[in-house]
Amino acid sequence: MSSGPRPRLRLEDVDGVTVVSFTDNKLVTDDQILEVGEQLNALAEDGAKQKILLNFGNVQYCSSTVLGKLVGFKRRIDKSKGKLKFCCIHPDLMIPFKLTGLDKVFEIYAEEQAALDKF
Repeated sequence: MSSGPRPRLRLEDVDGVTVVSFTDNKLVTDDQILEVGEQLNALAEDGAKQKILLNFGNVQYCSSTVLGKLVGFKRRIDKSKGKLKFCCIHPDLMIPFKLTGLDKVFEIYAEEQAALDKF
């Protein structure tokens, strides 16, 4: 008995900030990327969640397609006047962010608490 795609994101409320953690350590398959995109879109449509922190602590690798999904997610959050921050990006995962200039587009913090303190 299948209940649909498994959650690719784990949500937790920390002092009014929705902390979103990825459940996969690699985001590379089309199915994973599609499901992450759908779950991020659902999160963006939830007007109650205006402060969002994406915690990449579990992610060791992701495809460049995921970066595109993150840019689209940021646009949707910005449009709804929400706030989005990233944290705990593995140094190897940070390389594509820097190569594409996305390290300047997103607010990125080394630790979750440091990001939470900036909301």
